Amino acid sequence: MNGSPPVTGGVHESMIKLGANTVLYKTCTLRQAVESLSKIGYDGFEISAIQGMCEHLDLNNWKDQKNEIRELCEEFNMEILASEVASSDPDRLRLAFEAAVGIGIPVINIGPRGRSNVEEDIVECINHMNMLASIAESYGVTLCMKAHVGASIFSTPTTLRAIEGIKNPYFGIDMDPSHIYRCGEEPENALSAVLSAMKHIHIRDCHVRQGSPGTPFEQICGTGNINLQGYIGEMVKQGYSGPVDLEIIGPDLSLADANIVAAESYGYMNACLKALGAR
Repeated sequence: MNGSPPVTGGVHESMIKLGANTVLYKTCTLRQAVESLSKIGYDGFEISAIQGMCEHLDLNNWKDQKNEIRELCEEFNMEILASEVASSDPDRLRLAFEAAVGIGIPVINIGPRGRSNVEEDIVECINHMNMLASIAESYGVTLCMKAHVGASIFSTPTTLRAIEGIKNPYFGIDMDPSHIYRCGEEPENALSAVLSAMKHIHIRDCHVRQGSPGTPFEQICGTGNINLQGYIGEMVKQGYSGPVDLEIIGPDLSLADANIVAAESYGYMNACLKALGAR
């Protein structure tokens, strides 16, 4: 999907690749995060480049990190599945696309712009995403956007508007069940409507329909109120084969606590997939 093949180190064989966003390990080094996720059993990782929160990938200095990142992938037999940049700033995303080509990152993840239920905001967001998708195409990298609580794209109907309005093959949907759940929908029922455009999945659990998804421990897959078993079942049934990255954002965690969150989530997702014959 990009100008150079993804970094791999003889990656684990599986039908659906499970990874985790390194933002969970924002108090730790990238080495600590990758080593931990490898030992837990993940196939790969999403490298965080979220400015002001967690920059395991420093986009301004990615060339200086390139060899280290490649060596970590080889040493721990891990694949880079994506990078979360979050920002929709064109200049920052050009750096991200450049880094993606140079390092071997197939997907760059961002969120939408604007406010919910404001027509001019959704129109502006779709226009902006078209512009960003054109930049992504020039680098041969896939740009993914997810529906996000409070933003102009926040639900299945607004996601469908984005899919209809952005036809670039280098644009895709990052289908995050926690945001769809918090807009009042059932993610397992919503998945099929957007499947044709899905190129990435962010996943976590949550307990409430509105507001924050909770503490990192409340976001562990299988501990909240989202029907993630049903969502994973539908994901497999519908033939999704892209990356699934655990994305848990919240207060700083120690390495030990981050490992608990990552391990419990992996155990749940892996068991669901194994029961379905998808791992």
